[in-house]
Amino acid sequence: MVKHQPLQYYEPQLCLSCLTGIYGCRWKRYQRSHDDTTKWELLWFAILTFTFFLTLTWFYFWWEAHNDYNEFNWFLYNRSGHWDDWSIPILITTAAGFTYITALLVLALCHIAVGQQMNIHWLHKACLSIILVATVIAMTSIEQMWEEEWDMLLISFQATAPFLHIGALAAVTMLAWIIAGQFARSEKAMFQIFIIIAYLAVVIALYLVPLTISSPCIMEKKDLGPRPGIIGHQGAPMLAPENTLMSFQRALEHHPFGLEADVTISYDGVPFLMHDKTLRRTTNIEKVFPELSNEYSSMMNWTDLERLNAGEWYLKTDPFWTASSLSASDSTEAGNQSICKLTDLLQLAKENNSLVLLKIHPLPSDHPHYKSYINITVRTILESGISQHHVMWLSDQERYLVRQMAPGIQQVSGSKRDLKHLRAQGITVLHLRYTDIQIEEIREYTAGNITINAYTVNEPWLFSVLWCSGVQSVTSEASHILNKVPFPIWLMTPDEYYIVWIASDLISFTVIVGIFILQKWRLGNIRTYNPEQIMLSAAVRRGSRDVRIMKEKLIFSEINNIDTNIEELSLCSEGRYDGFANDAVTPTTNDKTHMS
Repeated sequence: MVKHQPLQYYEPQLCLSCLTGIYGCRWKRYQRSHDDTTKWELLWFAILTFTFFLTLTWFYFWWEAHNDYNEFNWFLYNRSGHWDDWSIPILITTAAGFTYITALLVLALCHIAVGQQMNIHWLHKACLSIILVATVIAMTSIEQMWEEEWDMLLISFQATAPFLHIGALAAVTMLAWIIAGQFARSEKAMFQIFIIIAYLAVVIALYLVPLTISSPCIMEKKDLGPRPGIIGHQGAPMLAPENTLMSFQRALEHHPFGLEADVTISYDGVPFLMHDKTLRRTTNIEKVFPELSNEYSSMMNWTDLERLNAGEWYLKTDPFWTASSLSASDSTEAGNQSICKLTDLLQLAKENNSLVLLKIHPLPSDHPHYKSYINITVRTILESGISQHHVMWLSDQERYLVRQMAPGIQQVSGSKRDLKHLRAQGITVLHLRYTDIQIEEIREYTAGNITINAYTVNEPWLFSVLWCSGVQSVTSEASHILNKVPFPIWLMTPDEYYIVWIASDLISFTVIVGIFILQKWRLGNIRTYNPEQIMLSAAVRRGSRDVRIMKEKLIFSEINNIDTNIEELSLCSEGRYDGFANDAVTPTTNDKTHMS
């Protein structure tokens, strides 16, 4: 009777099985391998790493672009003619793709950490390729359609760079565990030199990155200027339909510096407030006058305009995702708004002693008031009784005539000019997009007694950066939010920032050195063989004589309690069994005859 026992008892390795299973669909032990990763798989790892940084950039960009989501939707509306909120779907898909790519990269790094061969599954390769192509297309499209928005990325770095630097430093420091492990395991001097030089280059570069960081919020607190005034862009469009009387009333409840509105002239000469050229987006004209839905709003009489509803669209499309937060009474009031006349806005501003920034839209050439719309608008302002100094005129059309009719009105320009030209035109305020103005220019204009008003600013972080930059006022669709920002979100003196920078670098360096020492101590002198690794490698490289000998040694070392003779043991050796059954086997008479 010969009793055989198992070669090896393998403990279940759930984490390792999940690691190799999710990444490469290698769920079983014998499918795993400690062999070197192939060059093809290394190429896919490089593609995965590149895609990670690309999707990280795109996700960061689109997250920070939250300030301009409404502008983006309106931009697409002008191109397509249909209002759709594309910002949230883009953000959701971007976040999902970035999360997926990050998970794949973490799995790949875990493979490296435990010494497993990387073999990404073909389904992951397909999804990775789709995400890479989609991200490149999305970034290219933004470059072509919305190029100026990339400047927002540079401004966001002024608000987040110190914190992004610390985050990147933490990530690279944690990566030292894997790098040190590869360094300690490797027996090739050239590979060790390459990996340590490459890693140190990245680490040193990160240590020196703060030398290139320039943020207006790194300044002495005594140099911080007064809090910028807030001008309600089209009133408070997050709380009520834009350019309606309710919208301006809601804005005034939060004590803004002023109100901004878009002015056009009706066919019969009545100034009213409307941002778009047509009425399709912000009124129910397609229901009341469907034949006029594509006409310019200025080509309609006021008697027809006042019949339109200017609030139902707000509740239906919810452009800022805030309509659901309105009370029942506010929701009813918003749904019953009508187009607002300029005289109504001026009367409201006069009663509340508020500034008014008016953007005058030019009229079509076939409009009956094409040559007199400036006169009509100025005359309406003068007849309202509002103080001329409380009116800011944002139009380059016939500016000289406006100064003659109402010399007290503040002249505002929407483009940067040299100080000599601005003074000659009587311009005292520059109304610029927040991406079009630099700190040096702000200081130059301020020194020349020119006030800077930046638009459109909705996010507290952006408001804080512009505050530190010295901007005097901002136009905002979120005056109720910015009104709650009494101080910049963060402000550090240069000395405080240097302490944070140097301390972060020292902590990182200390941790990295400790990790390398620990990994060298753990792995540097280990040159033993894992029995499971031997078996798996033998299945892949059957022709290896060394592996076959080691496998036979392993077999014989695991045989216990064998009651047989040397001939039977030799027979087992010649047969080179890869494993034994647990059942007892009794040789038959024929077997004995054959052996003899």
